[in-house]
Amino acid sequence: MKKIKIKKGDEVVVTGGKDKGRRGAVLKVLSKNQVVVENINMVKKHVRPNPNAGVTGGIVDKEMPIHISKVMLFNPVTKKGDRAGYRKLDDGRKVRFFRSNNEVVDV
Repeated sequence: MKKIKIKKGDEVVVTGGKDKGRRGAVLKVLSKNQVVVENINMVKKHVRPNPNAGVTGGIVDKEMPIHISKVMLFNPVTKKGDRAGYRKLDDGRKVRFFRSNNEVVDV
């Protein structure tokens, strides 16, 4: 099984679809192959009012999941999307690194 290389809070770039080229932070990682990114893949959802829960009805904008293969980790050094890998450091910690310049993602 492949290891998921994108985590909650990561800055990602969308590589395909209607939001191609846009950046955002990962809000949620769903199952094994979908992520929810802030302000990406926005849809209009019709919401029924619920007075007991204090929800007003109407049309709200909402983020929907996008396939994990359509996003890449954003590399701040190269200002582009980049692939990530895992490596063990000398002190035994397992960290993610960018494949293009071998910079460590997690510090």
